[in-house]
Order: sequence, then structure tokens, then C-alpha cells
Amino acid sequence: MSATHETIKHKALPFLLSGFIIAADQLVKGFIVTHWTGNRILDVFGNDVLWIIHVRNKAIAFSLGHNLPDTLRPFLFIILPIGVIIGLILGYYCKSREISPLQRWLFAGIIGGGLGNILDRIFRPDGVVDFISIKFYGLFGMERWPTFNIADASVVVCCIIFFVSSLISPKSSALESPVE
Repeated sequence: MSATHETIKHKALPFLLSGFIIAADQLVKGFIVTHWTGNRILDVFGNDVLWIIHVRNKAIAFSLGHNLPDTLRPFLFIILPIGVIIGLILGYYCKSREISPLQRWLFAGIIGGGLGNILDRIFRPDGVVDFISIKFYGLFGMERWPTFNIADASVVVCCIIFFVSSLISPKSSALESPVE
């Protein structure tokens, strides 16, 4: 196999994670939509820490933008995020030699989560399906963390790990990719 073919394979493989996140997110959301009706709450551990509950969010993270006019939402919540994802893929992911293999997988997780929620915004007129509610014990003035889903969790966790990996790994070690 040529070095170019190996490089393409090395860069494309993490997108399997994107596909897995999209599939898992949409399958679970489909289950929640069809089987979780009304105000039903499942207290998973019986101690009020983790709930499964069906809520809809027509805004973005933490319900930001819920007061925006309906005419502006498609641009801000669908078109702009798609542009950011395309920019990430084409502008940074594919062209950068400073991204480590771990960071490639993290980008794939961010992209998968982003696309999972974009699909909801396009195909679910009632809004993004959220279903995980975690007790937050009054931290930051919140008794419960805002309800979220698999896609949200993927974006947040991958962003945090990416940020930490950027701080602790010097640029020279990011260049030590096995195939590039």
C-alpha cells in the first residue's frame, strides 16, 4: 500500500466513530420518541441521580436561543453548524499535520454528535430529543443539569478531552503520527 493510501485510510478510519455515534443517538432517540410519552420519568438507580425523561429542545445547548424567531433558527441551528462541521473537516482535519491520532478520533466524536443533533433539527419538527437528566446538587445554582442526549454528551466529552490533549501534548508529539 502506498503512503498516500495509508494516510487517507488513517484519516478516514475515525469517521467510523462518527457513524456509530449518529446511529446510537438516532436509535435511542427513536426509542424514546415511540416509547416514552407524557411526563414519565425513570429514576435509573432509585436515588434521584440519573433520570430518563423525554423532553424536546428547539434551541441549542442549555436552551440558548429558545426565544429566537422561527425564521432565524434554521440558519443558526442547521446551516451554520453544517458549515462549521464542513470547515472542521476540510479546513483542519484533512489538511493539518499538527493533529494527533487521538485528536482525529475526538474530532470524529464531535462531528458525529453535531450531525446527530442536526438530523433532529431537520427531521423532528418538535425539536431535538433530550432524555438524560443528572442531579447536579445545586452546583452553579442548578439542581439538575440541563437534559441532554448521546450526541450532546459526545460533543461535550470530546471537546473537553481535545482541549486537555491540546494543552498537555506539545506540537512536536502531535506530528509523530505513525503514517504521515
